[in-house]
Amino acid sequence: MKWDILYLFAGAAVAVVLRYKITGDPLFFGSLPLSVLIVNIIGSFILGLSSTATQSFGLDQRYTLLIGIGFCGTLTTMSTFALESVNLLSAGKTLIAAADVFLNVGASMLAILAGRAVILAIAGFV
Repeated sequence: MKWDILYLFAGAAVAVVLRYKITGDPLFFGSLPLSVLIVNIIGSFILGLSSTATQSFGLDQRYTLLIGIGFCGTLTTMSTFALESVNLLSAGKTLIAAADVFLNVGASMLAILAGRAVILAIAGFV
């Protein structure tokens, strides 16, 4: 338990570099910001894999610290997503802001489900 913080740090250290590499040079499709969407989808997929694997295979809860909280918690970003959406609204780009919200939430949820499905298929539960 006293060393659990190291799992958090290790996951976060890897994720912060990956997030910087993906979002450091913002990618857009027209006015729609894609960089944050990409990290949110990747992180959600990995979280779906990790949480389901931990539960399905009875893995040590430190995997949750390492991958779920440390890595995925650092990689994904609710605050930047919210800021981008508000900035789009402030710029009068209501439809693009709505698409940003829909894609970030919807695609992230689908990524969680896809990650779960992969692990359940591997475990023979599907």
